[in-house]
Amino acid sequence: MTTRLEVVDHGTGIDPANLSRIFDPFFTTRPAGERRGTGLGLSICHAIITDHGGTLTVESEVGKGSTFRVELPAAPVEG
Repeated sequence: MTTRLEVVDHGTGIDPANLSRIFDPFFTTRPAGERRGTGLGLSICHAIITDHGGTLTVESEVGKGSTFRVELPAAPVEG
C-alpha cells in the first residue's frame, strides 16, 4: 500500500529541456545574481522522499502548469 500526494499548479509550466534536471542540486533557471532560491529545494525533497522508499515525479506542460506527485510506502503496522 502507498500514499500519494499531488500538488498541482496552473502556472507557466516547466520547459521540457529542464525537466530532466529539476531535481539536480543547485539547478536553477534564474539569472545569476538574482537572490531568490539556490536550486536546492526540489533536490532536498527528492532525497528525503527517496530515502524513505518513495518517489517524487513531475508532469508539466508549458503554459498550462505542473503536477508534482509524491508516493510513499505505507508504514508497517505493528501489533
